[in-house]
Amino acid sequence: MFDITAMSTYQNVRTWLGHLRRFCKDIPIVLCGKKVDEKNRQVKAEEFISHLEENLPYYEISAAQNDYNLDEPFLYLARILTRDPNLHFVECPALAPREVHIDLAAQQQHEAELAFAAGQPFFDDDDAVLISFP
Repeated sequence: MFDITAMSTYQNVRTWLGHLRRFCKDIPIVLCGKKVDEKNRQVKAEEFISHLEENLPYYEISAAQNDYNLDEPFLYLARILTRDPNLHFVECPALAPREVHIDLAAQQQHEAELAFAAGQPFFDDDDAVLISFP
């Protein structure tokens, strides 16, 4: 992934690809240009044509603009990894909040300790006075 508003990030793509291909042989790779919602585009389409010639899939994405194309690179990779060209993402169901079990005896003990601590005087070194909290 590179930032289309920062040429330096694009200039690192060839190095990153070299590392991926050297250390992670035969993994599917997708090239993404992020921040396509920004007006100050520095990386033009003609500059990454060489990556397209390598049959490297390319997606332009934006998290700031309603998640534009954000799932497309992941869907491509999921289809490759599962060998299922018909795979598609579905929306996640709303999940119920996680149940929390509270030990009432421990809770009462903590509340008692907090009440005791709140009633203790607090000595402030700067003012050299005794301060107590209600």
